[in-house]
Amino acid sequence: MKSASKRIVGILLAAGKGTRFGNAKLLAPLAEPSHGVSGGAALGVAAAMHLMAALNEVVAVVRPGDVLLQQALAETGARTVVCERADEGMGASLACAVAECADADGWLVALADMPWIAPATIAAVADALGDGAEIAAPSYRGERGHPVGFARPYGALLRELTGDEGARSLLAARRWALRLVEVDDAGVLLDVDRPEDLRKQQ
Repeated sequence: MKSASKRIVGILLAAGKGTRFGNAKLLAPLAEPSHGVSGGAALGVAAAMHLMAALNEVVAVVRPGDVLLQQALAETGARTVVCERADEGMGASLACAVAECADADGWLVALADMPWIAPATIAAVADALGDGAEIAAPSYRGERGHPVGFARPYGALLRELTGDEGARSLLAARRWALRLVEVDDAGVLLDVDRPEDLRKQQ
């Protein structure tokens, strides 16, 4: 069920180079189904579909020239944005995406190489933002995972991010504002760096 109390926009960061994986990481097929997404679907597409299942609006940011990925993500219903500054790192990509929907009530930042997060988990984090949390994230067995949500007051700070740390520095500086949402979802911790990770997670 989608969270609708406030306009929480999903941000899918899909502009990385994926150098440790090799070419076209986010178009690599899943070996098994994931929360209603069939096996064989591209892992970036699965991540986008899980966001779309939980939220009314998703912005996916891609790097220039990544036409096949952009088309695949657009077919999920996500709005795709090409970030000309993608080579500067994840922070620049996140800033680019947030600028595209700066009037939202909050942003839920997800990584496109994490295709095993349940839509119910995403909705729970969005609901925490809707319930007044400044920053929210899922926690699985005591470990903070993804996606991470930020309320509207953080918009200006998100739009100023640079470098390759994404929002880590912001999280570190505002640790007191973080609300953890306990979930029974190991997918919040699992990403894909190398081809063997696609099998390791099964």
